[in-house]
Amino acid sequence: MGVTRPNPLQWIAYTFGAKLPESMNDWVLNDITGDHYFIRHMLRAQVPFIPLYALFLLFPGPLWLRASMVLLGVSLAVFYSIVYIHQNRARRLQKNGLPMDLDNDKRRAARESQIDAYSRAWR
Repeated sequence: MGVTRPNPLQWIAYTFGAKLPESMNDWVLNDITGDHYFIRHMLRAQVPFIPLYALFLLFPGPLWLRASMVLLGVSLAVFYSIVYIHQNRARRLQKNGLPMDLDNDKRRAARESQIDAYSRAWR
């Protein structure tokens, strides 16, 4: 069975925090816990701010000043997206009715092998 992906409108609603249908739970789980979750999270976190960035560009004044406003907005959004990444991911899993475990099988196995290696070396 293939993974059901959201259509563009569902994906935009998802970036704003909407719950996706249960048929897309596998896609949500991969989106939030997959190998490239960080990049996907950073892109997803910027989508709700695009209208604000566009509004900044409409302010009067020189282009460099308006671009600086956008850059400041982007930097603040990126900072808070990084700081609250684990809370945002766990909440998104919870909202979609999935367990709030942020590790996928590959990371879990790597962590357990590191713990085993440490235990063999130092205990």
